[in-house]
Amino acid sequence: MHEDEQPLSGGNVSDGVVRVGDTVRRPAGPWTPAVHALLTHLHESGFRAAPRPLGIDDRGREVLTFVPGGVIWPDRFALVEPTAGLVRVARLVRDFHDAVEDFMPPPDARWQVLVPAEGADIIAHQDLAPWNLVAGEGDWAFIDWDTAAPGSRLWDVAYAIRGFVPLSAHPDWQSPDAAARLRLFADAYGLDETERRTLVPMLGRRTRAMHDFLREQSDREVQPWARLWAEGHGDAWRGDAEYIEERQDLWERALLSG
Repeated sequence: MHEDEQPLSGGNVSDGVVRVGDTVRRPAGPWTPAVHALLTHLHESGFRAAPRPLGIDDRGREVLTFVPGGVIWPDRFALVEPTAGLVRVARLVRDFHDAVEDFMPPPDARWQVLVPAEGADIIAHQDLAPWNLVAGEGDWAFIDWDTAAPGSRLWDVAYAIRGFVPLSAHPDWQSPDAAARLRLFADAYGLDETERRTLVPMLGRRTRAMHDFLREQSDREVQPWARLWAEGHGDAWRGDAEYIEERQDLWERALLSG
């Protein structure tokens, strides 16, 4: 590591991620050209809540613009607890989905697909979560686009709702007004009635898919997922899935009333 490289931590997969000046250097993979094409499209479409790709450095690492600020999870989650913060996140997700709608992936695009999505109407982020939201002075942006892949708006939305409302069984993160916050997110994003009816059962499936992914990767001893499974992340995803599934009627009433 060069003296001017500052390791960046946070999230669950950050090995080899460093800051160099106003750039971030990350290990590249077969998916990197497609991800860079996606990020370039977003930037050219006017969506600024994502890093801009700057190519590959002389060590074969992808180079991205550094997004100033700090990841909000877990110590700064209070930024999205007020209704204005949650609305801002929902609209940011909607702006991304609108910007990516007309993106045409390169013909040889290769994506890093971790959890197969339901639907493929867009290239979805696949990990829109508090640990990937950077809040700076006035600007908020999503980072860690390396697992972007074909998916659907609702698949992304269901995952974002679990993290930002949040819909969690953990007593430290369980929101007493989760149903109202779910409705607020859906309204701010602009879901129609059909989308809301489709979303309700998807909330549990999307959450349980993360548990199943971690279990499968642990069985195959694939890192870092096996480590996360051993640390109890699988139990957390399963607990949240059960919490969400047991309250499906509550979510439906919240989304469809009025």
